Amino acid sequence: MFHRFWSSNSRNISLLSRVWNGPQNSFTGKQAEDKMMTILREKFPKAEIIQVQDVSGGCGAMFEISVIAPEFKGLNTVKQHRLINEVLKEEIKGMHGIRIHTSVPDS
Repeated sequence: MFHRFWSSNSRNISLLSRVWNGPQNSFTGKQAEDKMMTILREKFPKAEIIQVQDVSGGCGAMFEISVIAPEFKGLNTVKQHRLINEVLKEEIKGMHGIRIHTSVPDS
């Protein structure tokens, strides 16, 4: 976005402001969902549920991720979320936000 301001002494002052225009990769929301699903399935092969949803309206800016996996047994919520963050660290770099829900299956 480019703004042009005029000062009182008629000097031209330019101000450039950076606005967030979505993720810095070329993936659409659906492509990013599919890629993250593949990565999570590889990391958590015994998972009962793995869901990845673009909640930004399709632009890939914000995702909601849910994973129910026995691999989380014995880990508190923070450690479970850290696992997800570590596995998806490259994908997360280009996101505006992420919501993570994890748990251990009922058995």
